[in-house]
Amino acid sequence: MTLLRGCLQNIGYNERPSDSSGVHPMPRKGRPTKFNDRAKAALSEIVSEDPMRTLAEIQQMLERRVNLSVSEQTIKKTLHELGFTRMQGGDGVTVEPKETPRRYGYTDAHRRQEAEQSYPSSLTDHEWALVEDLFDRQGRQGVPPTYPRRLLVDACCYVVRSGCGWRMLPKEFPPWQNVYRTFRRWTDQGLFEQMHDRLRCQWRERAGRQNGPSAAVIDAQSTRSSPQGGEQGYDAGKKVKGRKRHLVVDTLGLLLAVSVTAASVQDRDGAHPVVETALEKYPSIQTLFADSGYAGQCAQTISQRHDIEVQVVRHPANKKVGRWQHPDQPDLFTVQADPDGFVVLAKRWVVERTHAWVERSRRLVMHHDRLTKVAEAWVWLAESRMMMRRLTA
Repeated sequence: MTLLRGCLQNIGYNERPSDSSGVHPMPRKGRPTKFNDRAKAALSEIVSEDPMRTLAEIQQMLERRVNLSVSEQTIKKTLHELGFTRMQGGDGVTVEPKETPRRYGYTDAHRRQEAEQSYPSSLTDHEWALVEDLFDRQGRQGVPPTYPRRLLVDACCYVVRSGCGWRMLPKEFPPWQNVYRTFRRWTDQGLFEQMHDRLRCQWRERAGRQNGPSAAVIDAQSTRSSPQGGEQGYDAGKKVKGRKRHLVVDTLGLLLAVSVTAASVQDRDGAHPVVETALEKYPSIQTLFADSGYAGQCAQTISQRHDIEVQVVRHPANKKVGRWQHPDQPDLFTVQADPDGFVVLAKRWVVERTHAWVERSRRLVMHHDRLTKVAEAWVWLAESRMMMRRLTA
């Protein structure tokens, strides 16, 4: 033993002092922790912004903000060190008595009809002035049109609002063959989408918003289809056989992009085309709000491919995910729920309201067209008609 100790001293090894028990304490070595003060502050900020984020989403946000790649277990351990605990189920969700339901219905503003309107769905003079140059282009060459362009637009608005068939157009409008051919030509030219984009910009300007939105909301809705044929499928979750409308709207509920697919297409699969269309038109979008149907791989793919933040808005009583809560921070995200269990979720209700706006037009309650691009054109026209009424009210 003495010879071994002497050899170790010759090579520069110094014997460590032992404690009272004669055992040499081992030095604490290992990989240094990756969470410094800056990373911990970013972690607290991420969890405070959205307490219902999963560990995978927190991991992705950390990598985006501070370029820190750590495991989910390390994140969970650090959150517990910072004082955050995971609340499961409906803990902290308060329940209040349900108030007297508000009475809804049509008012005089809904029933208004100007002298120049043949039907309530027809355009007024002020509404036609907003979009006249799109449909009635002056100075074009060729044979003059047989029927006024305004009358053809009124016929299309009548069909989408009343839900009637083309052959059942009233006699005040041009022959249905002429109206249908004109509608298909305008659909191929994208005039209804152009009309809505112009009106949407005017409404956002009136509301004090910039033309390019910085946040958007996505959601899908399954709707029945008629025996007319065309692309269709079965949505096993909603028990609906037909098609599915994928909408991307801004925070005001105004339409940014729409895509119609078979109802059998999952939300996560149909999200990529409509999100790409919305980002091509509006590169200013930085945040996308979605429901739990888009969580997981779909949200990560969209975030990485387009370099935007995808926030999944979950129900406060979600038992699978729960929510993070710090005892020293006030709970600003507690949602008031009524005894029936209905909760208005932030950002998500905006696109749900847009779906309700779309279905005010009876033509859109059920899909009656074979081509999906025609179904998309009806959505643009219905939303444009609503925007015209708003701007001239």
